[in-house]
Amino acid sequence: MKISQQWIDELVPVGDISADELAEKMSRTGIEVDGVENIGAGLKKIVVGHVESVDQHPDADKLHVCQIDVGLGEPYQIVCGAPNIAIGQKVIVALPGSRIKDNVKIKKGKLRGVESKGMVCSLGELGFSENVVPKAYADGIYVLPQDAPVGDSVIDYLALDDPIIELDITPNRADALSMRGTAYELAAVYDKQVSMDHVPTNDFADSDLGDALRLSIESTNQVPAYYAYLVENVQVKESPLWMQVRLMKAGIRPLNNIVDITNYVLLEYGQPLHAFDYDKLANKAIHTRMAKDGEILKTLDEVERKLSSDDIVITDGENPVALAGVMGGFDTEISNDSHNVLIEAACFNPSNIRKTARKFGLRSESSLRNERGINQATIAEAGAYAAQLMAEYAGGQVNPGRASEDHLDLTPITVTASLDYINGQLGTHLTFSEIEQVFAQLDFPMTGNAEQFVVEVPSRRWDISIPADLVEEVARIYGYDKIPASLPAVKANHIGLTPWQSFKRQNNRQMQALGFDQVIAYSLTSADKKDHLPSGDRQAVELDFPMSDDRRYMRTNLAQALLDVAQYNTARQNKNVAIYEVSRVFSWRQDSELPEDETHLAAVWTGNKADKTWDSPAQSLDFYDMKAVLTTILDKSNRKATYFFRAKEDLKDMHPGQTAEVWAHQDNQDFYLGYLGKLHPSTADDYDLKDTFLFEISLETLFGLEEKVVTQSPLPKYPGSSRDIAMVVAEEVTHADIIATIEEASQDHLHAIYLFDLYRGENIGSGKKSMAYRLDYLDPEATLTDDRLAEDVDKVTQALENQLNAEIR
Repeated sequence: MKISQQWIDELVPVGDISADELAEKMSRTGIEVDGVENIGAGLKKIVVGHVESVDQHPDADKLHVCQIDVGLGEPYQIVCGAPNIAIGQKVIVALPGSRIKDNVKIKKGKLRGVESKGMVCSLGELGFSENVVPKAYADGIYVLPQDAPVGDSVIDYLALDDPIIELDITPNRADALSMRGTAYELAAVYDKQVSMDHVPTNDFADSDLGDALRLSIESTNQVPAYYAYLVENVQVKESPLWMQVRLMKAGIRPLNNIVDITNYVLLEYGQPLHAFDYDKLANKAIHTRMAKDGEILKTLDEVERKLSSDDIVITDGENPVALAGVMGGFDTEISNDSHNVLIEAACFNPSNIRKTARKFGLRSESSLRNERGINQATIAEAGAYAAQLMAEYAGGQVNPGRASEDHLDLTPITVTASLDYINGQLGTHLTFSEIEQVFAQLDFPMTGNAEQFVVEVPSRRWDISIPADLVEEVARIYGYDKIPASLPAVKANHIGLTPWQSFKRQNNRQMQALGFDQVIAYSLTSADKKDHLPSGDRQAVELDFPMSDDRRYMRTNLAQALLDVAQYNTARQNKNVAIYEVSRVFSWRQDSELPEDETHLAAVWTGNKADKTWDSPAQSLDFYDMKAVLTTILDKSNRKATYFFRAKEDLKDMHPGQTAEVWAHQDNQDFYLGYLGKLHPSTADDYDLKDTFLFEISLETLFGLEEKVVTQSPLPKYPGSSRDIAMVVAEEVTHADIIATIEEASQDHLHAIYLFDLYRGENIGSGKKSMAYRLDYLDPEATLTDDRLAEDVDKVTQALENQLNAEIR
């Protein structure tokens, strides 16, 4: 909401207070200020000019040589490139030595050999945004009214030296989404009186529109109040200059006097209005109802919208003519040929308006106010005011009746509190007279005494309904800076970390020790990416009201976001990326009633393991490098479990030949932890990555396994010994199969098993591989003899031959 200080000064006397002070005071009393801007402050020597002649430039097809009277005697010769400049116009002229937008200085000079003493300006060159410049002047200069006094300062004529305070209104303070609401706020803050005219509505209430309009409301829950006013014989044209300027300062593009009046009233009252071309209402009826599923409405932006039963529509008795509270319909749009205007002033169910606006992406000044609430007591007045303005500035005649249905309960809300309650909540020692002063400044009628008082809340402050709201109002107006600061008397107890917190920290430290950088990625993702990478049977959780389509779903895995981070870094020449994240994922499971969340650990590694140096080549990554990282994490987790990997060929977006599921075995049960593997080449191409490896495991599942009891043993007194076994096995026999067979067959002091050689080649044969293992033995109580070792190795050898068809070499 952009507030003009000149406009607000008409409602409450704050013109003698600097805009910066107003902004600071409002920020400290609960309404955040985004900034203060003054378009006219940097402008200089810009005047009204009268175009006396326009000739073609002798050396440029798109330039004109103009003689312009600027009130200084002889006309100024100015070269202008605007396509819409013409004789007789009143225009904006920047004289030599003037300053325009961005402090640009205009000098006397020559354009294509022709002298030019100044510049004819557009509104954009004065500082107005292109989005608010009237469309008729969007590609050229702005033409002033014919009564503009030649030679007068444009800064004064257009009231440009006017600070604009931009407010960032929170949902609970929608009353400040209007000039009148803001005026009441400033009056309370500075203890001043508001001065506002009110349009009488009793005359309209005495009669209806008769046969001119039939009004009916299907559901008063969706449309609790609807007022319709008829203004006849209007002339659609440009609105008066002062109104256009006020709208542009507020960030709204002027269109014509009818539409501009509805927007002007919206800014002043905070009441959204809509103007129908009455003659285009086929049945001379207004009927509000819920849309039918699949019903089509062409809105003012000429887009056909497919409606659903959540949308409130305004119909002509049969067909939709407007999307209630959001946008009007194209078929009843005000045009230059419109003569009779029907004004809508209504109240709609905020929940339906919010859903409709977000569904169609139609966030507007009207939908914003309809979503957050309006002053229900001034709905009829705002409509009557708009009708009055149309009579004044469009030459229309206001029909003395109105059509209305109003089912609102306007009984004032009363809230009871006490002095002790207020002071107890704020930690203050305010007196009852100080409390009375606060509510007097707010213009809230108050009765009672210190033990119990009752505050009557005006309809313009619909955010106040409970005693805690009164506490907030007292704190705001009394001054947050006056409330004493004190710390609660709490005895500090160091309780340390929980086992779960310690476990997560341990994994963080371990990943960092392995050379990985931690990242914290966004928890929301888009519809296109939500199904990337394996997620098991988890279904993505969709937000009802997302910030954008790119952030519509809660992520079901961490790896997808890590790939985005890897892509971002490699695109900026950070080719070797090793990153990880410990965070939660969210999902619906097929048999769950509510969404679930689970903490995962995921890592992505791409690039080289080591770059090329003067004495060694670059070392590329492979599957086993990433497997070693994951194995280290599993081993350091200190769980009483064994881990194994199962090759998996059909995991989504993963390489079919270099991917495995990760499992833990404990107490005769297998627990699925996650997966490990290489990103599928086509998926890697989508992310502009080369060979990329990743894993993702459930930390909660891993943490849930029984913890291993760590005991310290003395150093062995006796030396160990080792034996090597080399064998040829079928290609499908895995390392895990061999380890399991050896461990099961060995019965005497086997301490460790190491794979030290793997060979595939011509001498082995197709479908075969040679693997060599070292078996370390250790007996802490005695020296191992060759006989004992030979006996154990024989048992291992026989088991490998019998169970795995191994050929011992």
